Amino acid sequence: MSKIYVLHENKEWTDHLTKRLEELNLPYEEWHLDKGTVDLASVPPEGVFYSRMSASSHTRGHRFAPELTSAVLTWLEQHGRTVINGSRVLQLEVSKVLQYLELEKFGIETPRTVIAVGKDEILNAAENFRGKKFITKHNRAGKGLGVRLFDSVEALQRYVESEEFEEPVDGITLLQDYIESPESYITRCEFVGGKFLYAVRVDTSEGFELCPADACSIEDAFCPVGEESEAPAKFKVREGFDHPIIDKYEKLLQANGIQIAGIEFIEDKDGKIYTYDINTNTNYNSDAEAVSGKYGMLEVAKFLGKELEKTAVVVN
Repeated sequence: MSKIYVLHENKEWTDHLTKRLEELNLPYEEWHLDKGTVDLASVPPEGVFYSRMSASSHTRGHRFAPELTSAVLTWLEQHGRTVINGSRVLQLEVSKVLQYLELEKFGIETPRTVIAVGKDEILNAAENFRGKKFITKHNRAGKGLGVRLFDSVEALQRYVESEEFEEPVDGITLLQDYIESPESYITRCEFVGGKFLYAVRVDTSEGFELCPADACSIEDAFCPVGEESEAPAKFKVREGFDHPIIDKYEKLLQANGIQIAGIEFIEDKDGKIYTYDINTNTNYNSDAEAVSGKYGMLEVAKFLGKELEKTAVVVN
């Protein structure tokens, strides 16, 4: 029987989707790709294959999960299977360099960025930002991992030469202009089926690790997700959000075969938008969605169900 196959390496980020698939009585199977084998001479089953592979898999001990997933996705595509967020999408997921180049191609402004490999090269690259605040981040990351703010080259040097220095898993460090939001928030635009679903405002006053998944509130003290308190919610849906940037995002998604994603941007004091992340393993915050009545994983499940219906027609 044809079914929906969910390819991933983190069950906690997948449970919300499988619960929705069960609610809709959609047949599914999980492929946990932290390790495994693929017989390239074999023929994959019929169905819809949705990749939720994450750039942060190495932080959960799944260092080579993206590489295995890349092989699986290419195998599926070669056999003409319906793949949601396929091999091209995974390339973008694990490389912010590729993301920025693609964003610029579609006229979407990104913060000025310099890449460097090696500690000496990182310090040399920092000279491009002397006299202003800048941030460093990992090329292959996720959840804001490796993001640090510096107000001087000397501060970066102390960090790079300390035991606290985090070596990026692919060796590539990005140095980037620090875009300061006057109200300390960023906006994340969610897309399902390549179309805009909603935008969520994320409070950044407590740091840069901005994973919206409910599991993050348990695993990561720097990733609160709007626990009940008198303080404003960290994540809040921006009702009625409408901006010309959405059209540019949708064109980029279509050109790259990205059907499910979250794209993040920040506005400076003049209201100018800078886009800095395309997350193709997007998660949703249940507190924010409960308030707005919009449910990302439900829409994802519905979309996958429609894609499954299409494959059934073709097979029959």
